[in-house]
Amino acid sequence: MNAIAIGPFVFASEQFAAVLGIFTFTIATSILARRVDPIIGQWSTWALIGGLVAARLGHVALHWQSFAAEPMRIFAFWQGGFQPIAGFVGVLLVSVFFIRSLKAGLAAAGALGLSLVLWVGVTQLTQATLGQPAPTIALQQMDGPPLAVSDVIGKPAVVNLWASWCPPCRREMPLLAEVAASRDDVAFLFVNQGEGSETIRAYLAKENLKLDRVLLDQSMQIPRHYGSMGLPITLFLRADGTLASMHMGEISREALNAAIERLGGST
Repeated sequence: MNAIAIGPFVFASEQFAAVLGIFTFTIATSILARRVDPIIGQWSTWALIGGLVAARLGHVALHWQSFAAEPMRIFAFWQGGFQPIAGFVGVLLVSVFFIRSLKAGLAAAGALGLSLVLWVGVTQLTQATLGQPAPTIALQQMDGPPLAVSDVIGKPAVVNLWASWCPPCRREMPLLAEVAASRDDVAFLFVNQGEGSETIRAYLAKENLKLDRVLLDQSMQIPRHYGSMGLPITLFLRADGTLASMHMGEISREALNAAIERLGGST
């Protein structure tokens, strides 16, 4: 289970785990505020805000060189990028100002612990399907003979599922094109979903983008293979072709480089 759909919303497994953990934290602290101490309700709101802000700032601090070149990306929280330890420190700092009694402190710690255990547990369960082999389906290349994702086995690979009508796909494409052109230790495949070659050529020409190995997945066979939903999706494959990780939604430079490094690609 690599993606979870709730109505019109599609979440990556780790995103769903985070949302479930936050939901559990909110419900638990609401109950404790009524039964133990009303201050727990105020604490939970500010703990959530403080934790998220601190986690984001911690991530920015770790990658300050990248953000220094593009400072407005600090606010692009939808790309992901949160540092858990910094977030935990933020929650502790907020707790100093709100929690005054041992009873309230134990209750707050219990709610926080429950949400963290659920978060980690669901993350582990939903990531159990990682490791699928690369699909052997040959897709027509926009410029070149048919090619299957499995044909690039032998080196790590980044497989981006995209479409020109998709706004986050368009936002991340210049970054992906830049990184793909700058390194030869990782194979990049750009698997377009459901569009024809003329539409793709027009989009690339308009945006002045050059992409090698653009595959036409007219019947969307690749997302079916991986059980993924929504666009864009970036798949990271090990050198043996097995799926190492998946990023749903617009990807940041930091997330892209970190995932490639985990595959064994050089920097």
